[in-house]
Amino acid sequence: MISDYRCFYCFVRAFGKILEKEPISSEKKESFTVDMVKFYLDKRGNLTGPLFSRELHKMLQSYTRNTDPFREEKKHYNDKALGMMPGLERIILESEERFDTALRLAIAGNIIDFAANSKFDLEATIEKALKSDFAINHSRELKEKLKSARSVLYLGDNAGEIVFDRLFIETLNHPDLTYAVRGSPVINDATMEDAEYTGLTSVVKVISNGYDAPSTIPEKSSGEFRKYFNEADLIISKGQGNLEGLLPLNDPRIFFLLMVKCNVMAEFLKVEKGSLVVFNRSFL
Repeated sequence: MISDYRCFYCFVRAFGKILEKEPISSEKKESFTVDMVKFYLDKRGNLTGPLFSRELHKMLQSYTRNTDPFREEKKHYNDKALGMMPGLERIILESEERFDTALRLAIAGNIIDFAANSKFDLEATIEKALKSDFAINHSRELKEKLKSARSVLYLGDNAGEIVFDRLFIETLNHPDLTYAVRGSPVINDATMEDAEYTGLTSVVKVISNGYDAPSTIPEKSSGEFRKYFNEADLIISKGQGNLEGLLPLNDPRIFFLLMVKCNVMAEFLKVEKGSLVVFNRSFL
């Protein structure tokens, strides 16, 4: 639940950035702000962060009529990541441990997050990811589980980042892997449009989860998605939002891959902010 006061200020920063770019009146921006505070006071003990964020985005859309405020940013980072692909492919191919390198690059891509970051250096993050130790490292267990898993469900997170996921998926070369994106735009999370634009759909089967929270919440998702989720032998979950939505399930099939972007999550995982994490609760 969003009971930590710092979560509220994170939402304030995130939605403040959106309000700055939206061409609506000051009166409407003030009205939305009042509604946001009221909603927080009413729901903070009943909603997780992703669900709270989803409801706020719906509320904001009623003021702006803009269903995809990060469309330009998503395209920019999809293009940027696609431009980096040849160089990243060479890094993987020249690596002695291709699985480890592709995994690190996939996690590096998780920095492309406009909910958590107003500014980030993608190139510096890639360099850090290739050299740094994991704060929690269950990558060896993930690699072993992948060998025996008949079916894999890979839960995507952000636009741009999905290009890094594509490189990891191509390295895995698993015969039955399905990739899931959000049902419709929310923040800069990846949708089917992004999967098609980046060529991910030509590499792997891609499905929508049928819901527009910045997370994966099975009980809110489509029947098709729930079928894939329930039947998967192994689930790879990218990003903090997916972790927040899925951690309460205590599902031993789920490996969480992420870069820790806030102090609240850092304290929960007992790691430093900015850490790289490959995490499965079964191996703690």
